[in-house]
This record gives sequence, C-alpha cells and structure tokens, in this order.
Amino acid sequence: MKSATKPGRGLRIADQIQRDVAEMIQREVPVQRAGLVTLTGVEVSPDYAHAKVYFTTIGAPVEAAQQILNEKAGYFHSLLFKRLTIHTIPRLSFIHDESVSRGIEIDRLIEQANKNLSG
Repeated sequence: MKSATKPGRGLRIADQIQRDVAEMIQREVPVQRAGLVTLTGVEVSPDYAHAKVYFTTIGAPVEAAQQILNEKAGYFHSLLFKRLTIHTIPRLSFIHDESVSRGIEIDRLIEQANKNLSG
C-alpha cells in the first residue's frame, strides 16, 4: 500500500523553488534586459513535473522579461536539479502576474470614485 504524501509538501517545494529561482534570476539575468523581476508565487503540479512561476517586472516590457525568463528556464531547471533533493524537478514556465497591476488599477478607480463623491 502506498503511503499518503505529507500534507503541505507541494507548498514547501513551491516555496523553496520560489526562493531558489529568485536568487538565480538575481545572479543570472541582467536587469538591463528583463528589468527588476519579482517572483510573486509558484504553483507546482501534483506530480511535480511542471511549475508555473509567476512574476512581475519593473523597468522592462513584460513580453521581453517573459521571453528572457522562459529562455533561461532550462538553465534554471538544471541548477534546481543540483539544489533540490526531490525525485522529480519540475519544468519551469514563467507567467506574468497581472494581479498587482489589476490591484493598482482598482485602487486608482476607488480613489477616483471617492473624489467624485466628495467633490
């Protein structure tokens, strides 16, 4: 009988991947090309084969940053293989996290609505 996986293991692995990849980006990706990249989260598939890495960037077009990060994904995968002690190292795909920009836009709209009510 196969034992159940430990609860929260996927979250711990995702958190570790986020910390490690953030460090790798800081060392390996020039700010001039991708801007200042911040990782906002990692989602790992249940079989640990794939990981979606969500990011935001300042100082570069999103498309350019995403292209550079996805070009480096294989290299980051090989570095993770050396760092992590799990059987399957997930393939990385970088996805722009639009929640931050949506939050800023909602905040701006609320501020504008409040000005219209008071003025």
